[in-house]
Amino acid sequence: MESPFKVGMINELRQKTGPEHSARRFFPDLPDAFATPFLVGLMEGVSADLMAKHLQSGEQSVGIGMNLKHTAPTPLGMEVRVVTELIGIEGKKLTFKLEAFDEKEKIGEATHERFIINADKFMKKLVSKATD
Repeated sequence: MESPFKVGMINELRQKTGPEHSARRFFPDLPDAFATPFLVGLMEGVSADLMAKHLQSGEQSVGIGMNLKHTAPTPLGMEVRVVTELIGIEGKKLTFKLEAFDEKEKIGEATHERFIINADKFMKKLVSKATD
């Protein structure tokens, strides 16, 4: 079966930041600015969303790696826009190039790898691990 994924596919996500996205949620002595872990989450989310639109029944995707540079601060209250582009396909492993922007400038970039999984098999393994 031919893959539904093609190098060059893109997807975009926008998120209005608020107090719940502050770096201080992770440690009180950090700046009250948009936190890197939330940027990671947006990058993972926009890539997972691109994949979800093309996965077969019973399939899901999981993140297996990310190399991120968070290069500029974003004040809370600004909108963040994240764009992902599929740049590599190796069987069930897909690689994405990402860029993130706030309302003023580019704030980050990353490469991200995701893997296509069988959802039932994954959940059985997860449940087994939790009950062993």
